[in-house]
Amino acid sequence: MRRLAVAGAMAVGAMPLVGAAPVGSLDVALDHLRSAKGSIRVCLTADPDNFPNCIDDRHAVTRSIPAAQHSFRFGALPRGDYAIAVIHDENDNAKLDTFAGIPKEGFGFSRNPPIRFGPPRFTAARFTLDSDAETQQVTMRYIL
Repeated sequence: MRRLAVAGAMAVGAMPLVGAAPVGSLDVALDHLRSAKGSIRVCLTADPDNFPNCIDDRHAVTRSIPAAQHSFRFGALPRGDYAIAVIHDENDNAKLDTFAGIPKEGFGFSRNPPIRFGPPRFTAARFTLDSDAETQQVTMRYIL
């Protein structure tokens, strides 16, 4: 009888939770990297107020990967709206270097919005994760 109770409890534990939030994965591929030097620093956020920096966003997902790696995956993300900001930190000093406010290192955003004066708004880079798997292709840009 005890085995039956344990088996029943295990079966219930293996069932998906009713009402659990659906999740998906996000594959990100980077195009036009100028070199394999340094690191790629990535910020994924759902908070428009913290895009593109993600500094005060405790829910943001940040990654740092070698610049030789041109793709990566975010797994188990709740479905919803997100935006991605990427910098190519060629000298590995953990920041986007600028000269007179102009980026000296590469940068990119989800949906590849046009760049005018300063970074795009969240709405320009926003995409919706609404399935089990999504892909974003980010084209890196270099000004100097």
